[in-house]
Amino acid sequence: MGKTTIAAALARAAVASGRRVLLAEVEVSSDEQNGPSPLATLAGARAPGPRVTEVSRGLSFVRLSPIEGQRLFLQDVLPLRVMADAAMRTRALRRFLEAAPALREMGVLYQMLHLLRSTRPDGSPLHTLTILDLPATGHALALAALPDALLSVMPGGPVGRAVREGLSLLRDPALTGALLVTLPEPLPVSETLELATAIQRHRIPITAGVLNRMPDNPFSPDGRAAVERLLDEHGPHRGQRALAQLDRARAAEARLAGNLAAPLFTVPELPAVGTELVERLATHFTRSVVPPERSTGSAGARP
Repeated sequence: MGKTTIAAALARAAVASGRRVLLAEVEVSSDEQNGPSPLATLAGARAPGPRVTEVSRGLSFVRLSPIEGQRLFLQDVLPLRVMADAAMRTRALRRFLEAAPALREMGVLYQMLHLLRSTRPDGSPLHTLTILDLPATGHALALAALPDALLSVMPGGPVGRAVREGLSLLRDPALTGALLVTLPEPLPVSETLELATAIQRHRIPITAGVLNRMPDNPFSPDGRAAVERLLDEHGPHRGQRALAQLDRARAAEARLAGNLAAPLFTVPELPAVGTELVERLATHFTRSVVPPERSTGSAGARP
């Protein structure tokens, strides 16, 4: 159960609360264009692709694609749409756009910006909440760092204007927040704290941390002391491994809570998988906390 499952469950919980939700993922490489999507499977989307598709009432799904974002950018800056479509069919241009990593990420960000601009006939947002399941740490950091890098080399023109618009959205805590999902173990917590530092360096607000698969602690202080005495008297027992895991989880929770400048939520480990787990988590979130009406990115040290 990782950040992708959490993203799908948050989307379901938000839909249950009456929001119109866009659930999105990022196409990391061109090989993924028509590949399987764990997030789409968990959300119930049948044909994941770069065009928004309706999954169910209130829930839509999209796979953000560099090529689609680049095409949308050209449509906005060229005088005729047909010119943008013709340019994107040019093999040389496609190779150039594919080879430059910064241009790939720019395409992803521009498509996201395009979707966030979308409105209904009455002028209200097409989706009142957007949940973006970001790739693992390295790719998430590359996307976070891209706007500043682009502005340093292209401060003006259509690229500069689009980047500034995107930055104003990304850095507004009333509109955007990063949700950092991790596991209650030392290494994932260390990676998450490093990710939090990097995200804050780019002035992207962090809404909360989520400690995933947190084991239940069945002991009162007196009960735990009694168990420790029994183990001391009767020697090693196979239950000691579970106790050690519980201690690591509690230490990870304390470390994350003490170093993350955002609220921390814990998610219990549930005996379910796949879509059943998503539904159970959605019920859990609906009862405890529902995401605010903003665009939310979920990133974690573990996919």
